[in-house]
Amino acid sequence: MDRDTDDSGVGDFIRDMNELEARVKTLEEQAARQTTEPLVPVERWQIDAEEEESSAEERRLPEIEAKVCNQNILLKIQCEKRKGLLVKILLELDKLNLDVVSASVAQFGSFILDATILAEMEKEFKLVVEEVVGALRSALQVAP
Repeated sequence: MDRDTDDSGVGDFIRDMNELEARVKTLEEQAARQTTEPLVPVERWQIDAEEEESSAEERRLPEIEAKVCNQNILLKIQCEKRKGLLVKILLELDKLNLDVVSASVAQFGSFILDATILAEMEKEFKLVVEEVVGALRSALQVAP
């Protein structure tokens, strides 16, 4: 092997590495934009018990957040942990013509239940997101 062949190989390697680094940087920037910018407009509505005029008893009511995208609704619910609460939530969603696609439930602290539910709207679904949140809130207020 002569010296010119070795230098050419190293030069090609360095050029290829620079191109790969530039490509990685471009892909990382694209990924960062995709995670911070929604691809589809989303409607969001949240009830915060502290913002409403209510008694001390009502301030412990659940926090419910809903996001709608096309025919899907994403619900985040934080409420006081009680026996049968998840069943109550799922039954209420069924009454509202929402098909649960996935649900994740975790205990947050010793008294809080944190649920994230993705549901799909059935053809019969005719409510706005505020009505869904209100119906869930009413269902969760009723004594177990």
